[in-house]
Amino acid sequence: MNNQLEQFASDNNSGICPEALEYMLKANQGSAPAYGNDEWTQKATDYFRELFEIDCEVFFAFNGTAANSLSLAALCQSYHSVICHETSHIETDECGAPEFASNGSKLLLAQGENGKLTAEAIESLVTKRTDIHYPKPKVISITQSTEVGTLYSIDELLSIKEIASKHNLKIHMDGARFANAVAAMNKSPAEISWKSGVDVLCFCGTKNGMALGEAIIFFNKGLAEDFDYRCKQAGQLASKMRFISAPWLGLLETGAWLKNARHANQCAEYLENKLLSIDGVEMMFPREANAVFAKLPEHAIQILKAKGWQFYTFIGVGGVRFMSSWNTTQLRIDELVNDIKSAIAES
Repeated sequence: MNNQLEQFASDNNSGICPEALEYMLKANQGSAPAYGNDEWTQKATDYFRELFEIDCEVFFAFNGTAANSLSLAALCQSYHSVICHETSHIETDECGAPEFASNGSKLLLAQGENGKLTAEAIESLVTKRTDIHYPKPKVISITQSTEVGTLYSIDELLSIKEIASKHNLKIHMDGARFANAVAAMNKSPAEISWKSGVDVLCFCGTKNGMALGEAIIFFNKGLAEDFDYRCKQAGQLASKMRFISAPWLGLLETGAWLKNARHANQCAEYLENKLLSIDGVEMMFPREANAVFAKLPEHAIQILKAKGWQFYTFIGVGGVRFMSSWNTTQLRIDELVNDIKSAIAES
């Protein structure tokens, strides 16, 4: 079986994009200072400052779990709490890592349509209890794009910022697919991050074409005090840091980070349009980035799995998630759609 069949399960399944690989190979020529004291890391961090139009602090971690958990821990004491959506990755897919890294900060869960927090839901949780027996709310964590593939508009972000300011809360953004959000919204990275109230962003490189590596960007530099020590203690300080930062530089300098995201979004849109024409398929959420959520007959799902198609059924609220990435092709989408049609006809 062609292993390309696996790619609709996650954009983590894709390989390294050419630009990231090229820069990694360039960084492999000769030796360089260790632990981030190299020119590749300096250039990459400077490029982030240029991209986001602000003098920010930038750190690199191996994966998203560490990036989210360590950045939240930097914003919280153990007696604090983090407000997040009930379907957020930090709640459903981090194996308790945020609580572990912060020595116990509690996650307070809110509901919201299409995977999004609302200002009203946040305020309800903040004001629910103010006594000393309850963990004090300290951080709002939002995901862009969300766990169900939807997007926070700038107006929605600003309304959350207003509530955060009112209650002295910090805002963390899980940017596992931040590049896809930038591409879909046609806004600058600054507009949908710090200009909309975000204090710290975890910008994912892995899903955007890198082998590994996330950038943790503190727009509020005061919050980054001693964060390098936190990374070291957690085993997230890469000794050969240039092999994380150089691929990032490859994505940033060439514009591949945005090109990859646009391609993934366009493929998801193409898949959505194909699925909408099939009787027996129902869309679960608005398709706004590179994820398509659909309800299929259970028998059809089993037929697809038997044919080797890999996809997730536990993300969101039931149904099937098809994820596109930088290397998704229309040919593969057409093959998937044809098998879906056949499976539904058999069911």
